[in-house]
Amino acid sequence: MALKHVVYYDRLQDSVAERMLLERPDFRVSRLSYASPEAQNYRAMTGAHGYFITAARDEVPLPYQGTRELFEHCPNLLVLASTGAGYDTIDLDACTAAGIAAINQAGGNAEGVAEHVLAMLLALSKNLGIADRRMRSERIFDRAGLIGRNLQGKTVGIIGLGHVGRRVAALCRGLFGCRVLAYDPYLSAQQFAERGAEPAAFDDLLRQADYVSINCPRTRETTGMLDARAFGLMKQGAFFVTTARGGIHNEAALHAALVSGHLAGAGLDVWAKEPPELDHPLLALDNVIASPHIAGVTHESRYEIAVLAGRQMIEIFQGRKPDRLLNPEVWERWLKRYEQMFGRLPAG
Repeated sequence: MALKHVVYYDRLQDSVAERMLLERPDFRVSRLSYASPEAQNYRAMTGAHGYFITAARDEVPLPYQGTRELFEHCPNLLVLASTGAGYDTIDLDACTAAGIAAINQAGGNAEGVAEHVLAMLLALSKNLGIADRRMRSERIFDRAGLIGRNLQGKTVGIIGLGHVGRRVAALCRGLFGCRVLAYDPYLSAQQFAERGAEPAAFDDLLRQADYVSINCPRTRETTGMLDARAFGLMKQGAFFVTTARGGIHNEAALHAALVSGHLAGAGLDVWAKEPPELDHPLLALDNVIASPHIAGVTHESRYEIAVLAGRQMIEIFQGRKPDRLLNPEVWERWLKRYEQMFGRLPAG
């Protein structure tokens, strides 16, 4: 029986992932620490076959992110598994070049993120952030200045109709009768219909939506896609919400659109630098609802992601291609590397 060694640093989303592996006789799991000397950690990773890597870039020191430099110290590494839906800490090209399968846990936190989107849409519509601050600092104020809007019947534009986007669509459509537009160049017309949204071109979505929600991953194609031009296309008085990744929207351009009054407000869970500085210009605006990248951080989401991570780690070492394999082109080479390492192909 070939023993597979899996490592992670400091903590997992939930201990259930580690328990799932340790219940099997063919897995060994090691907890490492970022605080340990780099040379010591690299020695420990030399024999690792699997590595659970934290999804948030700002939480992983550069020497331990999934890059070519790390892989030079990990000759036996076969699987790099993000502990979230995002994979900012993984260089997919470097993984493929090294014959390493990269996996994420997309969908595990979809409900938590979608509910956070909805919470921000409602808080912005009802001016809850502004009302809360005034209630705590003023005794007399004009309630007319806090008049809100109903979400019912409005047009919601979703950029990225994956696990989170489709759930946002279902909530907005089902609870509030919203018209849901979506931009996702990787889906067919049938998939749009199945996921409950009307397909729309990027520019058309921005022009028509009363609310725009970003639910796509940060990639080469999406980085910076919400820039000054894009915000300028949005409707006067529209709202912008993102729970995806910092860097997809240009923060300076968003600030300008909010200060000018072109946009009515924004809900921001993700930032170019996390956490943002206390004097960040967007945090100074009353019409911004801010949270520190916690949309997917619920008790239920952490458990679901950990279960998914453990299951996929087991499945791939059994020779089954995971549903969430990020670089499927690596598969044939991955099988050959497995065979060279363990003397036979995986059982599956």
